[in-house]
Amino acid sequence: MSAFGTPHHVEVQVADLDRAVPGWEWLLGELGYEPFQRWDGGRSWRLGATYIVVTRAPREGAHDRRMPGLSHLAFHAGSAESVEQLWRQGPSHGWMHLYADRHPFAGGEDHYAAFLEDAERFKVELVASDDASVR
Repeated sequence: MSAFGTPHHVEVQVADLDRAVPGWEWLLGELGYEPFQRWDGGRSWRLGATYIVVTRAPREGAHDRRMPGLSHLAFHAGSAESVEQLWRQGPSHGWMHLYADRHPFAGGEDHYAAFLEDAERFKVELVASDDASVR
């Protein structure tokens, strides 16, 4: 049974599915998501009752996280060491560092996180948790 109010799924629409999928596949796999669905126009990965969908957008255009709409997805990413590992490995999987000059405290002095952006300018925030059971 799912916890009331938790996300059921999140759908990210991309212009170039072939370019986007490898980065999301790596990141979501590192965060514990398992492949869930696959079809010509998209893929999904599931963790518990929540799944993330990456699908080809039906219209032309580019995503800009600074425009009205969704800014980014933030994930619990385990320990500070786990966050650092994802930070280091991200670029070899298509994710660029954001706010490198302020890493790992770009979100504030009490907020240990890594910020990454993919080639389509989708941003993720990987947040360290004090909960040792996370990873």
